[in-house]
Amino acid sequence: MRVFSVLGPSQSGKTTLVEAISRLDGRPTTFDVSGTVHLHGFSYLGEPWCAVDVNGGSDTLAYVGPAMAISDAAVVVVPPDPDAAVLCAPYLRLVEEAGIPCFLFINRMDSPNGRIRDIIAALQTYCTHHIALRQVPIRDGDTIIGAVDLISERAWKYQEGQPSALIELPQSVEDREQEARTELLETLSDFDDHLLEQLIEDKQPPSEEIYDLAAQVLQNHQLIPACLGSASHGNGLTRLMKALRHEAPEFDIAAGRDEAEENARAIAGFADVKKHIGKIIVLRGLGKGVKAHEALGGETVGNLTTLDAKTQISELPAGQIGLAVKSDHLNPGNIYDSNGATPLPEWAESHPAAHRQVVSPTHERDDVRLSNALSRLAEIDPGLHLEQDELSGHAVLGSQGPQHMRRISAKLAEDFGIEIDTERVETAYRETIRAPVEHRHRHRKQSGGAGQFADVVISIAPTPRGAGFEFQEVVKGGAVPRNYIPSVEHGAKDALAQGPEGFPVVDVKVTLNDGKHHNVDSSDYAFRTAGKNAVREALPQAKPVVLQPILNAEIHLPSDFVGDLVPTISSLQGQVLGFEGNPNASGWEIFSAQLPAVAEDELHRTLASATRGTGWVKLSFDHYEELRGPVPKSAAREKATA
Repeated sequence: MRVFSVLGPSQSGKTTLVEAISRLDGRPTTFDVSGTVHLHGFSYLGEPWCAVDVNGGSDTLAYVGPAMAISDAAVVVVPPDPDAAVLCAPYLRLVEEAGIPCFLFINRMDSPNGRIRDIIAALQTYCTHHIALRQVPIRDGDTIIGAVDLISERAWKYQEGQPSALIELPQSVEDREQEARTELLETLSDFDDHLLEQLIEDKQPPSEEIYDLAAQVLQNHQLIPACLGSASHGNGLTRLMKALRHEAPEFDIAAGRDEAEENARAIAGFADVKKHIGKIIVLRGLGKGVKAHEALGGETVGNLTTLDAKTQISELPAGQIGLAVKSDHLNPGNIYDSNGATPLPEWAESHPAAHRQVVSPTHERDDVRLSNALSRLAEIDPGLHLEQDELSGHAVLGSQGPQHMRRISAKLAEDFGIEIDTERVETAYRETIRAPVEHRHRHRKQSGGAGQFADVVISIAPTPRGAGFEFQEVVKGGAVPRNYIPSVEHGAKDALAQGPEGFPVVDVKVTLNDGKHHNVDSSDYAFRTAGKNAVREALPQAKPVVLQPILNAEIHLPSDFVGDLVPTISSLQGQVLGFEGNPNASGWEIFSAQLPAVAEDELHRTLASATRGTGWVKLSFDHYEELRGPVPKSAAREKATA
């Protein structure tokens, strides 16, 4: 089975292309993964094929890596507009990071918004590898009515809903065809000395030799060929499929790109949870393949089916794609042998989760069920990240964006029967003090029977930022027995859990200076209570201040948008640290900044808008600094409910 991924921005016509191609020789078999990835199994010229259609948009980029991992080649669908080239930048970057052979398909050529050479030039900005045009359009006035193949020099006229018709090369396109063909051959000659000699000697190389060289160059990912067409009218589909059939590599090259070991038996690309069925894993066979009810990943595989999820098969040979059911131990993003799993290479991993929200069940009775459901979804969705909110204790779900979160909410409702409420993650403010204070507290209680007595004299003082909590005792003469001193320390920690403004207190040194005890009424509990109350009473006198977390932001974005980001960071009270070209991604910049954590959500919204959904950011905690101005309202609400 030959497999290729179809990638590209939203509204570029990917699904139309896949559906049209898969129906060239009959009806396809399809499988849908969470409404995000659509696998189409079909036959072309008697051979089995599978097209992996990944939805466009930044919310679904997490699925691109696994799609390429199970594919022999990729097709990036491009809008016919030079200004839209930047929307393809994330896909071109991922293709080059993966090293997967790639075709460009410039779609909707029936209504282009610019010249072909301008579109190619705009796309070239985001490609380290050279883009070679494989066809030139035939025009009738402003309308494109066909295309010329630059290797065979055959001209084809488009026919609505039918295969293109072979025609004589129109005189109007001869000069442009010769110019583009010469450019293509000169580009290919960079990879073949024999072709270079033929061009120097002004000889015309045979088409068969050029096709063989084009296949070799593509398979080594040394060049990116570009084809033309219009999927909605059925134009250019046969040319694209023939190029994939003759030039895309066999599966053993894809297995090597995935860094699969010799004993590997399958790649798990995707997974889904279907109501009444359970967990379903999309597998592509490797090596000896996979057999139903035999060991894979250390446990027994359940049933294997074709992409229709109904037709059972006994095995999945190398290269073939199928589904595994009743195999809950398998997870996507792994290469499996009989006994264990190896993660896919780094290029197949998703970007960090950009959209974090606290998730809680609408109905309290679903609390345990929600926890289990989120864990299952985090296993199968490469773009999800699950953690726990330190303030509320609720689950925090990190997704790739608002649309991704909406899909998760819908899936929880439809497949798990759980409704959820979401709210923003509160900023983790802290408090500290700016002045030392000494304070005495006597805890005394008598209510019949043994009483409670503890007297402590403590001092609190600020420590350097990031030093944390420190406890010291300088008690002399046994005023506080040694066995009660740890209780005072525990009490101090209890008090620092919530300062005057309601936030945890950090970077404080507590010293036990003196105290008194009673032979009968003193206890661990009494000294813990005294230590807690002493610190709590001293904090307001020590010039407390609220600290806000500051994040490091490593922003990846196309170079065109860098200038717009500087005022954006400033408006978020952030600091620009600098930017530089990404040495590993043509046309991309790495923009470094620091900004308050409270601006995290606004940064994601602004970045998506400012970069047309192409940019992404990696955030990490750097330090705490003093908050200037009033405590934010959201934090005040947290304090009120603490």
